[in-house]
Amino acid sequence: MRMKKVLLIISVLSLQKILSPEVIAPYETDIWPIPETEIDRFVLAQLNRKGIEPTNPCSDEVFIRRVYLDVIGTKPEPEEVKKFLDDKNTDKRKILIDQLLNSDIFADYWSLKWCDILRVKAEFPINLWPNAVQAYHNWIRDAIKENIPYDRFARELLTSSGSNFRVPPVNFYRAVQGRDPLSIASAVALTFMGTRLENWDEKKKKNMAVFFSRIAYKKTDEWKEEIVYLNPAYSEEIIAVLPDGKRVKIPQDTDPRIVFTDWLIKDDNPYFAKNIVNRIWSWLIGRGIIDPPDDIRQDNPPSNPELLEYLEKELIKNHYDLKHIYRLILNSRTYQQSFIPKSSHPDAERYFAYYPVRRLEAEVLLDIFCKIGGAGEEYVSPIPEPFTFIPRYQRNILLADGSITNSFLELFGRPSRDTGLESERNNKITYGQQMYLLNSSELWRKIRSSAVLRRIPVLSKNNPEETIRNIYLLLLSRYPVDQEIEKGKAYFQKQGISFKDAVDDIVWAIINSKEFLYRH
Repeated sequence: MRMKKVLLIISVLSLQKILSPEVIAPYETDIWPIPETEIDRFVLAQLNRKGIEPTNPCSDEVFIRRVYLDVIGTKPEPEEVKKFLDDKNTDKRKILIDQLLNSDIFADYWSLKWCDILRVKAEFPINLWPNAVQAYHNWIRDAIKENIPYDRFARELLTSSGSNFRVPPVNFYRAVQGRDPLSIASAVALTFMGTRLENWDEKKKKNMAVFFSRIAYKKTDEWKEEIVYLNPAYSEEIIAVLPDGKRVKIPQDTDPRIVFTDWLIKDDNPYFAKNIVNRIWSWLIGRGIIDPPDDIRQDNPPSNPELLEYLEKELIKNHYDLKHIYRLILNSRTYQQSFIPKSSHPDAERYFAYYPVRRLEAEVLLDIFCKIGGAGEEYVSPIPEPFTFIPRYQRNILLADGSITNSFLELFGRPSRDTGLESERNNKITYGQQMYLLNSSELWRKIRSSAVLRRIPVLSKNNPEETIRNIYLLLLSRYPVDQEIEKGKAYFQKQGISFKDAVDDIVWAIINSKEFLYRH
């Protein structure tokens, strides 16, 4: 019975995703509030060549929700939405972007992204163990918070030696399924070059592996501590070949990893800067200029080579400051487009003619549900030792260990962190997820017992229209349009339904809508 009731409301409240030549309120506007940027000139030139019409600007309501979710992995509070919508400053979007990039929550959210790529996980098949996981995660988060230059970030990960508990970056070499030189080389290539070693010819793969052939591991007397070090047993110089074909002689007393890293982080390296700017573009826009973003190869060309080259040069010119690339993309019209396409061209998304919708990550979605319910998740992992306890007040985006999970995170596509591939995370809606959202007694309890939701009728003085407005501000970061208000008011007037039940049903209906579940 309840499922039918909820579905009836969803049919009114669902996200509009249609091809339209018109401006659709409240999602779009007809005037750009920001100037055109270099990024936009490259994108528009490509669209003009392909005969694809770009879409409208997104509205302030869409922008604030989008940029909060994309930059800090959380939705804005109702008061933040009101303040932003009322702000008449023409630079308010730029100001908000800077505020979010400089917040501590930025480091929280992006440490989640990097932990996926760097395979931060305590148990099989990675086996970092809990102490190392915490040290590694803290190091990653601090590096993001301090905005250390990306070339320095990579150098520390690739050249560090020492205890996995006391020198966190050495866990890069422990977070691989195989400890042979070829497996390590594959992890390095995927992470910092955005390329998959299995696509290389055998000779080139072996040449790459040589640079990691002297890495060794040894145990200590401390439980699960391990030392990553350079094996001193080699007494001869190494003749190695870099991925670009250049031969190098590496003396016996020189770490081959340093030679490789010196080559990797040079300004003219064909992989390093290209890989990271392409990944950031993919994370913010929804698809890479080279897509998938971790499959850079000659027969997978960029959709817009000039744009990719521009971003590479900007990163290098600004001394590998990743936040500079975030700012460039976030302040562009390309990023601030509507999600509603104006062109039916099959390559409109590939050439960035609109903002692609995609489902919220499992951790982000669960954090929103926990905020509504008033209590977080509690995680306990007694095996392996030491005993791991995650308090309820900690947000799910800060869940450092990929081994510690729950049924919700697994259902909604949290990655296993076994390979470091972007494709390990699954953000597609499944039938099982839909059934959970419609029928979960756990989710229903969060709604029914929510102190946040109970305050809404009080603040609204039990006025149905004001209550509906406050529900929309809380869940969708916008005000409802007239049709939504009328449909909502009609539901409050249904015979036999209490005010509280009406609130809970409308909330549950919105939670099941695409507009709530997707970034758009």
